Amino acid sequence: MLHSTDRPRFGDKQNSAFFETYLPRLLEARDRSGLTEMIGGIEAVMITVEPGNALEYIAELALMTPYHYLVTLDSPKHLTHVLRIDMNAPDILLREVKDPGYSDIFRSLNDLYPVGARRPHSRYLGEILLTSNRHEVVAQQQEREFRFFPIGQLAELDLPLNVSLSKPSPYTQNMVGYMERAADGIRVYQHGECVILDSAQAAYERGKEMQERIGIKDLILPIDHLATRVYSQNREAALLEYLALSSYYYWGSYDIGDQNSSTNVTKNVRGVPESASPAKVFTANNHPYCVNHLDKLPSPTETFVRNYGPRLHHMALAVKDGQHDGKESIDIVVEAITAQGKGFLLDTVGSREEGLKQIFSSASDFSALIIEYVQRFGDFQGFFARDNVALLTFAAGLEEGVREAS
Repeated sequence: MLHSTDRPRFGDKQNSAFFETYLPRLLEARDRSGLTEMIGGIEAVMITVEPGNALEYIAELALMTPYHYLVTLDSPKHLTHVLRIDMNAPDILLREVKDPGYSDIFRSLNDLYPVGARRPHSRYLGEILLTSNRHEVVAQQQEREFRFFPIGQLAELDLPLNVSLSKPSPYTQNMVGYMERAADGIRVYQHGECVILDSAQAAYERGKEMQERIGIKDLILPIDHLATRVYSQNREAALLEYLALSSYYYWGSYDIGDQNSSTNVTKNVRGVPESASPAKVFTANNHPYCVNHLDKLPSPTETFVRNYGPRLHHMALAVKDGQHDGKESIDIVVEAITAQGKGFLLDTVGSREEGLKQIFSSASDFSALIIEYVQRFGDFQGFFARDNVALLTFAAGLEEGVREAS
């Protein structure tokens, strides 16, 4: 049996007595029930963009990530473009709404927030997790009061019918899905007609040709972590909820006092590399915005949530460790992509002595998501250094959708 409570704890964030009481109880109950054994890593991440934005986003991802265009699933209300690296890394399911006037629960979540409403269809939907017994996992989770879309609603929402999807979280507004496949099987999504679109293939080839031409093709590695931003009061609940739905464990939390924020990390209990099952990171204000006028502290995290809603903030991709002509790989990648017109928030932060270097891109014009690049040096296993994460949190506050008054 896998054990989820015997892992070392990192960080300095002080959690509540409630969290420290329920965390071991939740993980021990999950282990005993068999859920930890039955639930595997992240198989896919789901993103929806505005009509007409998918092709340019495919080109952008082809340039900035190792992903390849595989196929398009043509269903009644969406085109779902499947992007894949290989069977060892999660897929990206990039959904494009066909009708700009289409409305569903996901658009309704965007409409609640002033900046989110400007791109009513653009949002990160959540992760699909591998499971050895989908129906047993769902049955157990329903007994624990987690709610799932019935198959009729999945069809109405135009989502894959071989994936069981939880309803959006009240804390993160993301979903968690479960799907089965054989250990040596390929991922298949029961969703629409499989076609290879010439336009999508051309956009992908344009991005990949640029990636190869500027010399970064072999430097960018798969997704390292996925970072969601939530309201301050929901930090601990969001962590416990994700741990209950997944086979992840609590790695630890760091307090970033000068940015009025904390960064909280969960990782796959099996110890697989993040390239196979990315870490899940949750960032939240230390204090809610309603008392912020008293202490006059910066509040980039909660301002983001108030403008966009609780949602994924960025996807972090690892960069191969190494140097060329005295430059670190991450600086080579950033300089090359910047020369193609893609902006970044501040410069790279960190150093070989600190263990890693990191940087945020500006938010995508097509998905509103930020790409983070992270290069770890040697055997460094952490996700950030204290100075790094403070600077990155500050940089995130410079993003246009956060700076705008609402």
